[in-house]
Amino acid sequence: MTSYRMRDRLIRDHTVTVPLDWTAPDDGRTMEVFAREVAHVDRVDAPLLVFLQGGPGGTGPRPMPGGGDWIDEVLKTHRLLLLDQRGTGRSTRVERASIAGMSADDAAAYIRLFRAEQIVADLEHLRRTVFGGVRWQTLGQSYGGFLTLTYLSFHPEALAASYVTGGLTSVDPDPVEVYRRTIPRVEAKTAEFYRRYPEDADTLARIVDIVEGSDVRLPSGDRLSARRLQTLGIEFGMKPGFERMHWLLDEAFSRPGVLSDHFLAEVDAATQYWRGPLYALLQEEIYADGDGATAWAAQRVRDERGGLPATDGPMPFTGEMFFPWMFDEIASLRPFRDAAHALADRVDHPRLYDRTRLARNEVPVAAAMYYDDMYVDFPQAEETARFVPHTHLWVTNEYEHDGLRQDPRIVRALIDRVVAEGGPLA
Repeated sequence: MTSYRMRDRLIRDHTVTVPLDWTAPDDGRTMEVFAREVAHVDRVDAPLLVFLQGGPGGTGPRPMPGGGDWIDEVLKTHRLLLLDQRGTGRSTRVERASIAGMSADDAAAYIRLFRAEQIVADLEHLRRTVFGGVRWQTLGQSYGGFLTLTYLSFHPEALAASYVTGGLTSVDPDPVEVYRRTIPRVEAKTAEFYRRYPEDADTLARIVDIVEGSDVRLPSGDRLSARRLQTLGIEFGMKPGFERMHWLLDEAFSRPGVLSDHFLAEVDAATQYWRGPLYALLQEEIYADGDGATAWAAQRVRDERGGLPATDGPMPFTGEMFFPWMFDEIASLRPFRDAAHALADRVDHPRLYDRTRLARNEVPVAAAMYYDDMYVDFPQAEETARFVPHTHLWVTNEYEHDGLRQDPRIVRALIDRVVAEGGPLA
């Protein structure tokens, strides 16, 4: 452990060595897991809250003092533990070199070791060896809500309370059903974007004509295609997503018929995954619970809906979903192409959730769910809230999926809700 001051905060950095595979802890393979503990200097012994980052493959946030954000709000009453989930940040990372020389099947088996059940095991090791087995609280944003349900399934004794923002998912996951529900949400958001900025439909049509009719290269060397442009719709699930898209298109041309270097660089940056390839690799794997291949579920659902043509009418967009072609066309994903296909073909998956234990849950859970969330289906969140006892659901359409970043009052409302219901478990 190393410690230092950052203005009015005490920072403690923790690095531990853990088994690469918690189901075979004695096979000799290990990795490092990093977590940063943050406390206000006047509250260094406050209750400990673990932040479960979104993703999958998300790095823990780097706190900036005086930002007035949700971290500042949490530090009024808690210490905060910011985990770099295995495969990210200062933990042992998954990068191109991680699977260099491996067969596709071996690489797929390796990548599967960065799923939720392994992350929860890492946290349990930290809790017991670094924090003396303290019963702690968790805050899960987006995919962090999935991790919350896994934690409640296998180690509820570790948790005093759990808070979730935009991430209460089905405890009986099926990737095909997920995309059957979320693709229509993307279509609705796309229609809303064109209602708000109708002139952008023409701009996009002109861009599509150029990229489909000529060899337009991004700074990475990748060829820009219409279907790659469509993936920019992932931004529509965030509060300023429409505006980010509008201003990107505002500077699309340097002169008539010529796409600007600025536009090409921005598109390239928005559609590469150098910092986090696990986000793409595990996007369907986070719904793989037990037997059955994911088999490129998003592509299958897209095909059953007739595809998304890029030239008939306003250009459609896609959302938080990954398709096989992306591992051919995107430089940062190309090294993982064979592993991604092998992973999609795997039919045997560890269990993500223990439904019997979840049905007997005693840990207080307060969850904020956003009615219009593009990424996480609200009706499934309702079903889970009814299934898992002691879950209190706050439903609002005031926020998009990034509500936690937009308004720190959200986390305080969840903490206060648990206090009002009797408080965290002792």
